[in-house]
Order: sequence, then C-alpha cells, then structure tokens
Amino acid sequence: MSRLHVVSGKGGTGKTTVAAALALALASGGKRALLVEVEGRQGIAQLFETEALPYEERKIAVAPGGGEVHALAIDAERALLDYLHMFYKLGSAGRALKKLGAIDFATTIAPGLRDVLLTGKACEAVRRKDRTGRYVYDYVVMDAPPTGRVTRFLNVNDEVAGLARIGPIHNQAQAVMRVLKSPETAVHFVTLLEEMPVQETADGIAELRAAGLPVGAVVVNMVRPPVLDEAAVEAAAGHRRAEVERALAGALERTGAGGSADAGRTGRVEALVAPLLEEAREHTERLALERRGRADVARLGLPAYELHLLGDGVDLAGLYRMARELRRQGMTGTA
Repeated sequence: MSRLHVVSGKGGTGKTTVAAALALALASGGKRALLVEVEGRQGIAQLFETEALPYEERKIAVAPGGGEVHALAIDAERALLDYLHMFYKLGSAGRALKKLGAIDFATTIAPGLRDVLLTGKACEAVRRKDRTGRYVYDYVVMDAPPTGRVTRFLNVNDEVAGLARIGPIHNQAQAVMRVLKSPETAVHFVTLLEEMPVQETADGIAELRAAGLPVGAVVVNMVRPPVLDEAAVEAAAGHRRAEVERALAGALERTGAGGSADAGRTGRVEALVAPLLEEAREHTERLALERRGRADVARLGLPAYELHLLGDGVDLAGLYRMARELRRQGMTGTA
C-alpha cells in the first residue's frame, strides 16, 4: 500500500468527500491517517462538522477499530516560515519578514513557490517519525487541486530542482520528488459516469504518466441505483406504450385502485402513462450514458471503485458509509 494518497478530480465530482472517506477507511483497524487540505476552502471542516481548521494537525474523527483521522489545512505563508526555520534557522527573522510583507511578496513573484511549500509540507508528514523510529502517520491523504492542475502542482518541485542546482532548496525539492515519484505515492482520480469528467480523468492520467508520477485508482462517485429492471428498460426505450399500459392496469387492479368501471380505470391509466413513460425514457438515457462511462473507465486499465449517490446529501454518517464501502471493495488493501 502507498502511504501518500493524492485525490484529484474535476470540480463537482466530490473529490473532497472521497478524500475524507478514504482517510477514514485507511485509518480503520487502529491506524493513524492525516487528511491534508491545500486549497484553503475548509471543505474538510465542513464535512466533519467541526470548526475551521487552523495551521496545526488536529484529531477530527475516530475510525472503526480505534483508528484516528487527523486533519491539517496547509497555509503557504506558515509553511514558508516553517521552511525558513527548518533550513535557515530564521525563526525570529522569519516572523519579522512576515510583518514586512516579504512572504506575500515572495509567493507573488514566484507563484510556483506556493505549490513547493504545500507539497513539501505534505511529504514531510509522510516521512516524519517519532522517537522510536515509527512513522507518526500510517497514511497521509491529500485533497489535491482539480484534475487540470494536479500534474503541475505535484511536479513543481522537479522544476525548482532544475532551477536551483545546489543548496538546501535543491535538496528539499529533490527529497519531495523522491516521495512523489515513488511507490509510496498514489494519485487517485474521482469521476462521475458522465462524458466530461471521464474524459478529464483520462487526460489527467495521461499527463501524470508523462510526468513520471504514479497513478493509483479511479473512484466513480455518485452512482445512481437502477430503479427499473431490464424488461421495463427495454419497453421504455422502445416506447412500447401498450406494454406499459397493461402493466399499470394490472397494478391498479391488484391494489384495488382501478375501481370497477373500465372507463374510469382507462382514464386513470392514461393520466399515468405519459409522465411515467417520460421519466422511464430519461432513466433509460441515463443508464445508457452510465454504461458508456463504465466502459470508458474500464478502458483506462486502472482499479476502479464505485460509491453510490447519497440521496440526503453527505453528512458524517454518510462519510462512514462511504469509508466502509471503499474498504469492502478493497481500495485500502483489506476488505
């Protein structure tokens, strides 16, 4: 199993929700997982129904089996202060630079510096060990930028290492890339069974592979359960109105809702058939779209997992259900 799980996906696919569920799943059975946010949206705090996360690692959930999920919202400015203190011993001087606005200036003139700091902080958490030599966290899960930006975000340290040929900046960038390009890391994509998200997923995978970054799995999110059997789907797809009418008339007769008069029953059937046929038609179109989406996902040649749409929205209980489903399907290496 990889220890750093990077979760990306097109906007609207639920990547933050899947990242949170994956952290819970990985922490099950007594493990410790760190869930990292890098975009400053406080989406993790909202999902776990807690106050906004500060720039510190905080326990936010207990996983099944006694595991723990901690969370961290990485702030680029604070990460830069950590960096200055760690490599240049500029603790008080760094704080003075912050007051002068030098940190904002540095991250503005060098936009890539922000991504260097964010990825560096996450990789530091992956490598960190306690006094006994054990890893502090068994797993780190990163809620990463969307598909279109994730490759550049993860690969920025390669560019920095090429620009800074020697010194601590070069060494730090190289150390980060050793983690990101190793089997310790897996980049997962969240998609929906729709054309655009699946295509963006395919493009993102191709970009990652071209950059030499490790691709993990595809998580198909918000899958709608089928509500019609195959015979009903075929009848609706073929607009075989007579079959639908007979089925409805039989149902009304069995329930006693049809009444005794044939004319009255026929009128009720007519009133029901048109809207039901329209809903059935839309449902069959959706099923056909999902079949094509599944076939496209299968052609990617990666492990794929599915999570059902939660009709009442995602709350804390829903997150735990999603985590159980990811474990059941084997995404965490254990069922």
